Amino acid sequence: MYIIKVKGVAKIPDYVQLRDENFTLLAYFRVDRPDKSLEKIGLGDKASYIMKIVEELPFGKIKEIEL
Repeated sequence: MYIIKVKGVAKIPDYVQLRDENFTLLAYFRVDRPDKSLEKIGLGDKASYIMKIVEELPFGKIKEIEL
């Protein structure tokens, strides 16, 4: 799985994208509101791990993660 942090501009907030090994979009959520999106794809129990990675990840970078 891949994680990407996207910088918002003006009134658009920062977002996170989660993509699978084929780079298909699995989840797209605001950095400050990950709960519903992660629960919807079955990763609600891994939310704290994912958000820790998001905090450390620079904007615009892609990181491969194992869940």
